[in-house]
Amino acid sequence: MRQFFSILIFVGLATLVQAEPLKVASLSTVLADIARNVGGDRVDVREIIKPGSDPHLYEPTPGDIKKISNVQMVLASGLGFEPYLDKLRSSLEKSGVIFVVAGSAVKPIACMEEDHHDHGHASTDPHWWHSIANVEAVTMQIRDAFIAADPAGTATFEANAKAFEEKLEALSKWVRIQLAALPKSKRILVTSHDALGYFAKDNGFEILPVQGISTSDQPSSRKVRHLIQEIKERQVKAIFAENIENPKVLRQITMETGATLGGTLYADGLGTGDAGTYLGMMRSNVTTIVGALQ
Repeated sequence: MRQFFSILIFVGLATLVQAEPLKVASLSTVLADIARNVGGDRVDVREIIKPGSDPHLYEPTPGDIKKISNVQMVLASGLGFEPYLDKLRSSLEKSGVIFVVAGSAVKPIACMEEDHHDHGHASTDPHWWHSIANVEAVTMQIRDAFIAADPAGTATFEANAKAFEEKLEALSKWVRIQLAALPKSKRILVTSHDALGYFAKDNGFEILPVQGISTSDQPSSRKVRHLIQEIKERQVKAIFAENIENPKVLRQITMETGATLGGTLYADGLGTGDAGTYLGMMRSNVTTIVGALQ
């Protein structure tokens, strides 16, 4: 009997050890949501970037670095979205933290940026999550990273990833059905900054951004005048603000063009409430776009 109870105690202790979750820090609200879907109870996801904040302007604080140094894995977008990423990596290389960079799993697209002289140059668009196919690829990437870090959770990670992939496939079908209401001539998105390139590529839209690829890129007066003229000539019905941006410049453009503010889009990450998940954020964006441009 004593031996029986000893076995029970040993099994109980082993279960407690296995139940210790994998500690993961996320530099992206989108990646945090994917990680929670794939990891389930086996992963403890800590959001360094919070919903509604501007990740373009974020710089890690000493407190953030301390938090990150206490995890086993860091999820980052890459493709230049986090200018501080290389420095962060080098500061944590001795701690054994694993970095999973989503940009290495997706097919990046180029975009054109303008300097203060209105000269254009090619750059990589880091907003990969606006393509559902990219999110599917990153889901598999995170699944494999979790399995490598926690082999005992393989069955859980594989099942969770498959379930999330099925939700993404259903979302993709829903998006196509919703956008079918918009003819090609109406698929023009005037946005605060150039963040929806992947969405545009997948769904046949043209982007006319006020700012460049980053929210820190301030448009020249010449660019704003050119944009106003193009909106008038192409009879664009609505323009869109973003949840992290002050729409002051957009209001000026609406006054001069007659276009309306079509609503708020989530461009640089997730929001709160219904837009607090990737699926909800995409549904919110598509519903807003279709409703304003129809």
